[in-house]
Amino acid sequence: MYSIIQSGVFLVDVQLKKGILDVCVLHAINGGESYGYKIISDLTGIIEISESTLYPILKRLEAGGFVSTRAVEYSGRLRRYYKITPLGIKKLKSGKDDLLEINAIYKKLFGGRL
Repeated sequence: MYSIIQSGVFLVDVQLKKGILDVCVLHAINGGESYGYKIISDLTGIIEISESTLYPILKRLEAGGFVSTRAVEYSGRLRRYYKITPLGIKKLKSGKDDLLEINAIYKKLFGGRL
């Protein structure tokens, strides 16, 4: 099974989910700088994501030039803030276009909406 809905949240097969997580994370930080816990909170109710999943994604997005980071001391610890870059905005738009295409395919196959 590829996906089911439980309590309004999509629970998706790992491989399928991996393909959309970058888009979800970029969308979460598109409105402004954010940090890990806030990104997870912003995505709660939309898609399940844990810290152990999020931080490798953020690291990969940073290495690809899609996000930039800065560290700020907060309550005696360093907190990393993530900001989408112009390249990240392009990736977000491309990902959105891909999801719209997947939705169109789904509609043709099953006669419904995602």
